Amino acid sequence: MSITPDRKAELIHTHARTEGDTGSAEVQVAILSERISNLTEHFKTHKKDNHSRRGLLKLVSQRRRLLDHLTITDNGRYKALIETLGLRR
Repeated sequence: MSITPDRKAELIHTHARTEGDTGSAEVQVAILSERISNLTEHFKTHKKDNHSRRGLLKLVSQRRRLLDHLTITDNGRYKALIETLGLRR
């Protein structure tokens, strides 16, 4: 259900703006998207897991806030991130 350290490092490497960048909005959204996709796979077999569903909703809203921030600050970075992650809006 959680992300392996190797997968997290790979996500950081592909979405980092500079060397050693782990806190930019792009990296955070990529990590959140990976966690969200893992949780949606979890819910295909565990339909009644409402405690984890609450966590999923929190992750989705946190990702939405980061994407809204990115839209306001730099719309080009937002569009590039949406295309690379395959998110739609």
